[in-house]
Amino acid sequence: MGRITEDLIRRNAEHNDCVIFSLEELSLHQQEIERLEHIDKWCRDLKILYLQNNLIGKIENVSKLKKLEYLNLALNNIEKIENLEGCEGLTKLDLTVNFIGELSSVKTLQGNIHLKELFLMGNPCADFDGYRQFVVATLQQLKWLDGKEIERSERIQALQNLPVVEQRIREQEKAYCLKRAKDKEEAQRKLKEEENKGEMGRSHTGSGGHWHADLSATLPSFEESKDYIQAPEIEEGQCKGKELDDREDDLEFWNKPSLYTPESRLETLRHMEKQRRDQERLSEKKKKVKPPRMLVTEDGRALNVNEPKLDFTLKDDEKRNQIVLDLAVYRYMDTSLIDVDVQPTYVRVMVKGKPFQLILPAEVKPDSSFAKRSQTTGHLVICMPKVGEVIIGCQRTSKPVKSTPDSSKEQTSKRSQQMERLEVDPSKHSIPDVANIVQEKKHMPRRVRTEPKIIPSEEDPDFEDNPEVPPLI
Repeated sequence: MGRITEDLIRRNAEHNDCVIFSLEELSLHQQEIERLEHIDKWCRDLKILYLQNNLIGKIENVSKLKKLEYLNLALNNIEKIENLEGCEGLTKLDLTVNFIGELSSVKTLQGNIHLKELFLMGNPCADFDGYRQFVVATLQQLKWLDGKEIERSERIQALQNLPVVEQRIREQEKAYCLKRAKDKEEAQRKLKEEENKGEMGRSHTGSGGHWHADLSATLPSFEESKDYIQAPEIEEGQCKGKELDDREDDLEFWNKPSLYTPESRLETLRHMEKQRRDQERLSEKKKKVKPPRMLVTEDGRALNVNEPKLDFTLKDDEKRNQIVLDLAVYRYMDTSLIDVDVQPTYVRVMVKGKPFQLILPAEVKPDSSFAKRSQTTGHLVICMPKVGEVIIGCQRTSKPVKSTPDSSKEQTSKRSQQMERLEVDPSKHSIPDVANIVQEKKHMPRRVRTEPKIIPSEEDPDFEDNPEVPPLI
């Protein structure tokens, strides 16, 4: 059952920035509230209050709401009009479809001089003979009753017939009160029967379970193991049987004739709550336990996982020789809910217990890695320096070089050749001549220019000196 709490009022005061002391309008309809409480202490400035479609049985704790103009208590369990004298500014009161049988209780509204509209349709008193005449004559400040305007001639006639109408109303009230007392006794008797039935069912279930336990203790070990294997099937069958029994009880409850009374409304609500709780229990039993997320396989291979479903970017910063991970963590999340673990080949971030894991493209140094968080966006930035790299020529490779005896000899020979190529002739000046950096070429006629003669070396093995060939000019 619902109750009026401070949290409930704040949740329904979003239009007032969840501030309740200056609240002027409050809607608490369809909250299964049984008692009207706390509102006159927390919300003194209320002008409009919606409490329709609840289970309120008595009007109380609203007398301090001096500024209240409209009170809606339709579809509740109210049986009497009372405790509204303090609502000095009340102009409209809606009590549609309640259980008001004491029509004479409308006299308590005579002090509400600003009351212009009143709704009492759907109440037992609305079926009384002379109901409208009595209300019109009793509350002379009213302008509308049950949505119908009160004419001046109607009020004059009602005032003239008031003594006769009032006597008739009192007789009908007395008959209704006797009938209502019998209905209450019948409802209490049914409630006791259901409680006794429930206690008997619980005791029967308990004894049956005890007998089953004693019997299973006397069985051999093989039978015990066999029963243990078949236990889930038996439990599933019992659950199905219980569901069928609950459906039959539900059909029986809804097909059973009942009177429209406050007790029957409460009984219906309790039955629906019981059904909801049973359904939740069954769903919890059927719900399978979710296996934990696998982050590393049995052979030690890490997996890419993004359970918190966060956006991210992974950059290879070659300038600083590091890998940078930018994880778009929620902006207003507390940093204590984030846990970072950097490994040589992967990085793992736990965000509110949910893992984010990413395999890195290169091996990094966990000890030199660090993480920081942006104060504006909330993003988590993890900088992970890469391990030492092997430099070959002008290219960098982060792959380790495997050394073998043959390969080491080849590498030394290559290095010796490279060293010989890069040696500088010691006869040359090591310091360049700054004065003659730019040398002007002498322009000679193309025909006069002499070209160097190519004299083949005799040391060349392919050279053959043929005397018949004329020399080159």
